[in-house]
Amino acid sequence: MTQEAIFSPFFATVLLTFLVWVYMYIRRIHFMTSRTMSPQELSPNTLAQLSPPGVSNPSDNLKNLFELPVLFYALVLYLFVTKQVDAVYVNAAWVFVGFRALHSAVHCTFNLIILRFYLYLFSTIAVWFIAIRAALIHFSL
Repeated sequence: MTQEAIFSPFFATVLLTFLVWVYMYIRRIHFMTSRTMSPQELSPNTLAQLSPPGVSNPSDNLKNLFELPVLFYALVLYLFVTKQVDAVYVNAAWVFVGFRALHSAVHCTFNLIILRFYLYLFSTIAVWFIAIRAALIHFSL
C-alpha cells in the first residue's frame, strides 16, 4: 500500500464538506428569497431564529464538519509524514468517511436523531481507533 492512499479518504472528507457547504447555501438562498424580508434585514441572529430545520440543519452539519474531522485531517497528515500508512489505517479512514457522509445526509434531510447519533458514534470510533493505534505505535518506539 502506498503512503498516498490515505489521501483518498482525506479528500473525500474535503469533498463532503464542500457539498454540505453548497447545500447549505442553496437552502439559505431559497429561504431568504422566499421571505418578504430583504436579505439585509436578516441578521445572523434573525436568520437563526427564523430558519426552519431544513435551513438550519445543513448549517449545523457544516459546523460539525469542522469539529472531529479536524482531528482526522491531523492524523492523516501525521501518518503520511511518519510513513505509517497501512491498509488498517486506510480502511478505518474510509469507515470514518462513509459514516460521516451518512451522518451528513441524515442531518441535512430527515434528521432522525437516533440514527444520526449512531452514525456519528461509528464515525467517531473510527477516528479514535486511528488516534489510539497511532499513539500506541508512537509511544512504543
